[in-house]
Amino acid sequence: MHLFADPEFWVLVAAVIFAAGVWKPARNALLGALDERAVRIRAELNEAQKLREEAEQLLAQYQQREREAAAEAEAIVAHAREEAERIAAQSARDLDEALVRRQRLAEERIAQAEAKALDEIRSVAVDIAIGAAREVIVSQIDEQRGAALLDAAIAALPQRLR
Repeated sequence: MHLFADPEFWVLVAAVIFAAGVWKPARNALLGALDERAVRIRAELNEAQKLREEAEQLLAQYQQREREAAAEAEAIVAHAREEAERIAAQSARDLDEALVRRQRLAEERIAQAEAKALDEIRSVAVDIAIGAAREVIVSQIDEQRGAALLDAAIAALPQRLR
C-alpha cells in the first residue's frame, strides 16, 4: 500500500474529486449557457425568417402596386390619346364649319355688293334715260302738244292708280 502513502497520489485523488465535484455544476452551467445560446439563436433565426417572409410579402405588395400603377398609367395614356383624338376631330369639324360659314358670309356680301352695284347702275341708267328722254321731248314737242299730253296723262292717272 505504498500507493496510499505517496502524497502525489492523494493530490491526484483530490484533483479528481475536485474535478468531479466541479464538473457537474460546471457542466450544467456550460450546457445551460449553450442551451440558452441555442434558444437565442433559434429565436433570432425565427425572427429573421419572419422578417424575410414580411419582406417578401411587402415586395409582392409593392410589385402588385407597381403593376396596378403601370396599368393605370396605360389607361390614363390611352384615355388621353382618345381625348386628344376627339378634340382634334372636334377642332377639325369646328374649323370646317367656320370656313363654310365665312365662305357663305363672303358669298352673301358679294351678292349684296353685286345687287347694290346693279341698283346703282340701274339708277344711273334711269337718270340718264330720263335726262335723254327729257331732251328728246323738249326738242320735239312744242307747248301746245306738251299741254295736251300732260292733260291726257292727268286724265289717265286715276285709271292707272287702280
